[in-house]
Amino acid sequence: MSRWKPDARGRLEKAALELYNHKGFDATTVAEIATRAGLTERTFFRHFADKREVLFPGDSPLAALLADATAAAPVPLPPLAVLAHALAEAAPVFEERANLVRQRQAVIAANPELQERELAKLAALASTLAHALRERGLEATTAALAAEIGIATFKVAFDRWINAPERHTLAQHIRETLDAAGRLTAPDEHAAAPDDVGSTCQERGA
Repeated sequence: MSRWKPDARGRLEKAALELYNHKGFDATTVAEIATRAGLTERTFFRHFADKREVLFPGDSPLAALLADATAAAPVPLPPLAVLAHALAEAAPVFEERANLVRQRQAVIAANPELQERELAKLAALASTLAHALRERGLEATTAALAAEIGIATFKVAFDRWINAPERHTLAQHIRETLDAAGRLTAPDEHAAAPDDVGSTCQERGA
């Protein structure tokens, strides 16, 4: 069995995700992954340190991509608009691998330990964004808050895209969700003013 077959890493990833979803992450062995991919265990360990790294690769380009996109955003943009730009720039990383991304999320959703690892990954990305915003001259507390809002809204947008991929692209979901976050502190045009509420109560005999 040759270890030099093309796209070994991709085949191992595909085989692992299929097995994780079919048997469960904990019940799947590296030997089973390698066999399903038509490769050897030695080849698996040339690409991944362990079976968890299939889901959380150490060489993911996402953090660097977000940092670079944040730095490259036009200077006049406010913080949330900068984050919308950066996150939208990162969207193709997920969209180009949509089927594998959805399989990965299904595996994580079924395993509490993996969910904790995912939260840690998102926290690391928030730190990356906060640092990039500080590099743009934003005050540290404001940068940290904006980064946390950005990652939280990304998570909501990502979940919407995963569950309804035909509705919008991930980039569109990101922009919509960040727009919604920006409106959270805006006055509600439909809310009654205090005087209006009192008048309404009097009219109803309250």
